[in-house]
Amino acid sequence: MSVAKVNAITVPAERAEEFLARFAARAGSVATMPGFEAFELLQPNDGRDVYLVVTRWASEEDFQAWLASPAFAHGHRPHGSDSGPVSSHSELWSFDVAQQEAPRPA
Repeated sequence: MSVAKVNAITVPAERAEEFLARFAARAGSVATMPGFEAFELLQPNDGRDVYLVVTRWASEEDFQAWLASPAFAHGHRPHGSDSGPVSSHSELWSFDVAQQEAPRPA
């Protein structure tokens, strides 16, 4: 059974563009990890300041291997002229994928 990890990240409006740019710069680094199934960065469109980073993994062990990997460390390193974290708070949520449905051909 797959596991989903949701990182709920609070980003002040004045740092949103920087936050999105940082994610764009590391795009694809997770895609080659064993057990990786999906990634989505959800940007709020209703006035909220919480972004959701959603990943899906074949197992908890695969997710833990990603956290321990050099690719994770590289993607979360301080940036050149880094002005520190762009977020003011983050929370990691964990779920088992109980049901899943994909589009069917018409």
